[in-house]
Amino acid sequence: MEFTSKIKDIGRTLQGNLTITLESHEISPKKAAELAELGDLMVTIEKRKKKRSLDANAYYWLLVGKIGKHTGASKNHIHNMMLDRYGELDQMPDGSLIPFCIRDDIDYLEFPYPHLKPTQKTLSKGDKLYRWYFQIKGSSEYDTAEMSQLIEGVVSECKEMGIETLPPEELERMLAAYGTKRNR
Repeated sequence: MEFTSKIKDIGRTLQGNLTITLESHEISPKKAAELAELGDLMVTIEKRKKKRSLDANAYYWLLVGKIGKHTGASKNHIHNMMLDRYGELDQMPDGSLIPFCIRDDIDYLEFPYPHLKPTQKTLSKGDKLYRWYFQIKGSSEYDTAEMSQLIEGVVSECKEMGIETLPPEELERMLAAYGTKRNR
């Protein structure tokens, strides 16, 4: 079960065990009682990140499609180019980047996944040349700030190509609406 909450209180029992009291409006008393009856639980607590708006996602893909029609490139190609220019590199839990090595003659921009950022580092094996890449985080994993950066980049590319976009105030409203929705 997953829900958002805040730590309301931290204390110790007479036996010295730590107690943590959570406060949430997302879980019913009945569900909390069911959890209490389960006995030992595995608990993971992490900082909540605002997720991106589905409206923002739909708008992003609309613009990717418009750029594709304008340039004749596929949606995968445009999506991967935009992630390369305005996206975030993916990381392992320890913070290290995720490397890939593929043949240099393969068009990585057509991949639906993984999304890759090329490096200058290459490797020769026989008559084949391989290139090292780092994995880019997929936009479905972006929080509001990351998605805003991606959309702003795509909007700027559209404007350079003469492709119609939302007025700035409408774009701002759309992105703000999602932040409000997530904070309820």
